[in-house]
Amino acid sequence: MKPILEVKNVVKQYGDYTALNSVSLTVPKGSIYGLLGPNGAGKTSLIRIINQITMPDGGEVLLDGEKLNPSHISHIGYMPEERGLYKTMTVGEQALYLAQLKGLSKKEAKEQLNYWFEKLDIKGWWDKKIQELSKGMAQKIQFVVTVLHRPKLLILDEPFSGFDPVNANLIKDEIMELRDKGTTVIFSTHRMESVEDMCDHIALIHKSNKLIEGQLQDVKKQYRTNTYEVGIAPQNFQALLADINTKYTTKQANFKTLDDELKLEVSLPQGHTPRDLMQYLLQHGEVTYFVEKIPSVNDIFIQTVSQKK
Repeated sequence: MKPILEVKNVVKQYGDYTALNSVSLTVPKGSIYGLLGPNGAGKTSLIRIINQITMPDGGEVLLDGEKLNPSHISHIGYMPEERGLYKTMTVGEQALYLAQLKGLSKKEAKEQLNYWFEKLDIKGWWDKKIQELSKGMAQKIQFVVTVLHRPKLLILDEPFSGFDPVNANLIKDEIMELRDKGTTVIFSTHRMESVEDMCDHIALIHKSNKLIEGQLQDVKKQYRTNTYEVGIAPQNFQALLADINTKYTTKQANFKTLDDELKLEVSLPQGHTPRDLMQYLLQHGEVTYFVEKIPSVNDIFIQTVSQKK
């Protein structure tokens, strides 16, 4: 898939501190790309470079095959974690002003704002001042002014911060719809459940270096632990429990009993296959389910960051 954004060996330094150490990323068109990392990893420095707020000290960034330049600002939408609305301006006045900064005419801006205000059921907010709105209401306005110029690339930094579950789900649906219409989304968040739910590609930056990048499913496969969750209705509970951990697992099996079924989490030793485990279990009873335990994004995040301390 052709990339919308290529980050090539980007370096960013602040005095003696290196915020980005020759970081390279490839963001495919039409993807939702999770940019992950703990606080201080370098994510914000990279986002600021993509938005041309600061410039890299080395390397380059390409947008849609062209070296990043000031004309690209109109093709990028950026919603920072720290929101930037003017509290004493009215919603309508501010939204029109910000839309025109992105290159829309006043007429185009009004058309887009009418569309989004009706879509999000906020038409009654036009004459309200930002300071009169709740945090969640202001977040909706921030989202609208970020997307109304129909950017090719949308960068969202903690987009669900301040939203209640209902409105978080509403904005999630809008992000997915934008993706379906061709917008590429870079999604920076600490909410790993949102990454699991929305992202098809991820990258993990830690201590100024890229540690992981790829399709989400491919990354998860790379971190497989050869662990299986199984359910079995054994012929003899005690005999199976006495035998399985010494004969078949490399660690203590986590198990719980549910009526006449035993639920097990089994890690296979090196050289053993799922078929071996299945055959072993069938000798001890009826297997009710058998699934591989694929690590979550949260598991991968914690494991990778912990290893690089």
